[in-house]
Amino acid sequence: MRPRKTWEAVLGGRRAIPFEDFTRLLLAFGFAHKRTRGSHHIFLHPKAMRPLSIQPRGGEAKAYQVAQFLAMVEEFGLTMETEE
Repeated sequence: MRPRKTWEAVLGGRRAIPFEDFTRLLLAFGFAHKRTRGSHHIFLHPKAMRPLSIQPRGGEAKAYQVAQFLAMVEEFGLTMETEE
């Protein structure tokens, strides 16, 4: 799914987001993949004061991590930078 469609799904309250689509959404918002250790994928954003750690569960992003992402978008005023 393209990042814009994933973003619309997240804003619409959908929390069952495929993990691969969620990582694309993070990249579209300007997050950079810092490292992976085990199943933990660490993403950083230059405007955010803390990292975002995500892990897949059954091929989907965990709902609480999608909520953490939304909170970071609001707190730091993040916007979608690319559609890639």
